[in-house]
Amino acid sequence: MNQETPWLQVPAAPIDEEARRRAEERQTRLTKPLGSLGQLETLATRLAGMQGSDTPRADTVHISIFAGDHGVAAEGISRFPQSVTMEMVRNFVRGGAGISVLARSIDARLEVINLGTVEETGPLEGVTDVRIGPGTANFVQGPAMDLHQLALAMNAGRHAAERARLAGTEVYLAGEMGIGNTTAAAAVACALMGAEPEELVGPGTGLDDDGVRHKAEVIRRALERHREHLDEPVECLRRVGGFEIAAMSGAYLACAQMGMPVLVDGFISSVSALATARICPSARDWFLFAHASAEPGHRRVLEALSARPLLDLGMRLGEASGAATAVPLLRLACDIHGRMATFDEAQVAEAL
Repeated sequence: MNQETPWLQVPAAPIDEEARRRAEERQTRLTKPLGSLGQLETLATRLAGMQGSDTPRADTVHISIFAGDHGVAAEGISRFPQSVTMEMVRNFVRGGAGISVLARSIDARLEVINLGTVEETGPLEGVTDVRIGPGTANFVQGPAMDLHQLALAMNAGRHAAERARLAGTEVYLAGEMGIGNTTAAAAVACALMGAEPEELVGPGTGLDDDGVRHKAEVIRRALERHREHLDEPVECLRRVGGFEIAAMSGAYLACAQMGMPVLVDGFISSVSALATARICPSARDWFLFAHASAEPGHRRVLEALSARPLLDLGMRLGEASGAATAVPLLRLACDIHGRMATFDEAQVAEAL
């Protein structure tokens, strides 16, 4: 473990099992057949245990978007140039990106963190600048990050989670932006799961079949180069990950340590969650999963996490867009749990 990240060894906070039990008992007394609202009931009871409250809430939502470029883009694994990463960072803070619109719609706080784009513009209003470097190194040729860069990325995620906690956040979301990041995420997932690249690689930014095959071959070369160093999840992130993937992993772990619920987005976010769960297995208790991405490898990653996503809408935008879309479901689950009448209150016979 890197001496710059000793906090990675801190265990996750315990779930309040008594609060969860009380929530489950309340569900048996609400004016409906038990189980008739499916995952809405499970969401409410899980949030009750996470928040240690008889009235769980999902009103205060914080979204951190981590941006960073990837050296592996030099291998021709994306249809778009790396300049798009910084263009999208500007779009986030101007309010024109998908997640910007969704954040306004759900009244969530949106934070944009630049960890290291190829294009350097200096301070940009609305962007937290935590520049680690001009993107990661090409992991086909060597490690994506050195130890110090990995620590900076994971600490950036931790600090974002801490800011969210201090702001009274009830549910934390993280998203990403970076040309080449589905390649990095697939490489990390292959390493953690022992899967073949062809099982997890997808079109990302819209590659055709030849592009997907090339992308898989690039990942295969990287895995072969680093194969003796991929058993340990933190080293796996350093070798074939990305700044934003490592930052999300750090944020998720810090959330679990502080006892703050996480709503995980799609493929890339779920790979970060998988890495976090491998670093600290008890952190998995703090994750809710928003949706099943159209990116082919996502279902395999969800299976590895024993995750049941809330939505399946064919989305694959990233940016925490799927997670933001699922937030209203959390709020509905909390409202039903807290406001629906019990049999006694409604004077209804318990024979439904």
